[in-house]
Amino acid sequence: MTSICRCCLAYLFDFWISSKLGQAMSVLLASALQHFQPPSAATTTTTKRPRLRYVADIKRDKSMESFAREAKGLLEAPFHPDRMLAMSAQLQQEYREKLQASDISMLPSYQHTLPIGNETGDFLALDVGGSTMRVALVRLAGAKAQEGEASMQVRRIRSVVIDKRIRDLRGQEFFDWMAERIGDMLAEYNHMNGTRDALLQMGLAWSFPIEQTSPRSGKLLPMGKGFRATHGVEGEDLSELVMKSCRARGLNVEMKAIVNDGAATLLSQAYRDPSTRMSLILGTGMNAAVYLPVNALGRDKFGSRPDTWHAAAHHVLVNTELSMFGKTVLPTTRWDDDLNAHHLLPDFQPLEYLVTGRYLGEILRLILLEAVSTAGLFGGELPAHLEDPYALDTRLLADFQLDTSASLSAARASFLHAHPLRSGRVLRTEELKFIRDLSKLIADRAAVYLAVALHALWVVRTEAETSSSDDVDDKGGVDDQKQVTIACNGTIVEKYPGFRAACQGFLDRLCSLSSSGSSSAFSSSSSASPEGMSKRAGVEGHSEAFLHCRGQSSSDGGVGHADADADADAKRKRRAVTLEMAPESSIFGAAVAVSCLRDTA
Repeated sequence: MTSICRCCLAYLFDFWISSKLGQAMSVLLASALQHFQPPSAATTTTTKRPRLRYVADIKRDKSMESFAREAKGLLEAPFHPDRMLAMSAQLQQEYREKLQASDISMLPSYQHTLPIGNETGDFLALDVGGSTMRVALVRLAGAKAQEGEASMQVRRIRSVVIDKRIRDLRGQEFFDWMAERIGDMLAEYNHMNGTRDALLQMGLAWSFPIEQTSPRSGKLLPMGKGFRATHGVEGEDLSELVMKSCRARGLNVEMKAIVNDGAATLLSQAYRDPSTRMSLILGTGMNAAVYLPVNALGRDKFGSRPDTWHAAAHHVLVNTELSMFGKTVLPTTRWDDDLNAHHLLPDFQPLEYLVTGRYLGEILRLILLEAVSTAGLFGGELPAHLEDPYALDTRLLADFQLDTSASLSAARASFLHAHPLRSGRVLRTEELKFIRDLSKLIADRAAVYLAVALHALWVVRTEAETSSSDDVDDKGGVDDQKQVTIACNGTIVEKYPGFRAACQGFLDRLCSLSSSGSSSAFSSSSSASPEGMSKRAGVEGHSEAFLHCRGQSSSDGGVGHADADADADAKRKRRAVTLEMAPESSIFGAAVAVSCLRDTA
């Protein structure tokens, strides 16, 4: 019940954002959230503070140089290796506790097997998200793939925009619309293969909440984002709703698996890489999945599953809800605290508020707002829209990272296009460098926090495997405990310049330090630079060696190495933990889920 209410609250937040219901809704939801998730004694209460605002006639009490040094020190505070290891240790304890007892995180799925890479066949894969539905014919060739042929192939794919007209479809009407798209692809498959009524098994990647009741079924929950599909059918079986519409059209298909995006990403990469045991989704939001021994979770976490499932399952794919961790662990600045205090759901997803695409731009906006007011940034003139919450897009941070020119002309154009100065004042190069350096620090800090969270999950998984009495994994071979691939998907980890390489560097160092039990790999000889942030000298142990760990040299002041370099390094020397992109993971994962599913429903 609690998890259902949590989903409802999260999607009410989406509704609030689109309809601007304002403070009254914020108070109502915050009160409801506290009822279903009361704070522990160790959790500090969030105090509502006045929102940071630009004050035109405020007395400037700082120079830009001193403000830059302060911001740099605050944002780099988590970068010290000892602090990173301490954060990881605290998160490990949080994970262990939630694995034993929590109905909102560390949630076991019904998927208890991983592919071995030899599964073959043609499958119909569905991917239903907030803005598009994709239907694909997927062929798994496995070891039978011909030379030069991929083991996983998308033979046909159609993508349909889910516009307001589709979102307004009520109840069975929405699933009738889905069935029409399925029918089109089924007809194409029969035409390609010279068949009349071939049977295809379907897998569905569903990007909305459901209460899963078996590998292929789950109760439909409110979808949010303006969808009315649950009208009159909420709580009914999602699989049956889809199949009812398919049967009405005489479509020869069978629904065999329903997965979320985290599970789909892990499954798709595991088909290609047998060391895959974790997945990461990092875009506008975030989540992670991990494959764990069943005995790593408390028995009550599994609810009332059939005995056949327990008899067959040695491992289980776990939805971590990673975004919810870290409230009392991750250091925050006053700008982070301001963002959290004025969020509709304060403290609800503390890690997400620090690392995802929705919030990185907002953190930069809050810092710039204060710099304009107190340190005279832009001559004290507030750029257009900068006072509007969430008006600064995270893509702007990426634009500053990509511009390596001395004048930052491309970044200047991007900034002024989104936030022009009404006076027509020309932005100075020093101001642009300030924004560039802030952007890099905010993104690097996000990479640190993410690396810490993933490292903690890796440690917990390794311990669970080591202590498990089951020495043979569900794929029929001895499980390599420590060398793990994390399958990745999402716009930030995929497209934000240098992000994956930076996160990989932090992960490498954390794994090395936790194995050696010391932080001697880091030097602490650097001192703060009086010339501001652009030279990137270290503070509080932020060292030359650590800058290299971040995927850059200590003097470049620009973008880190390309993610391709990180992949090349991984091939030269196998890492303990490797971040690997999983292309088309929702489509492939839906097909793979069908292929490796054991009948435990």
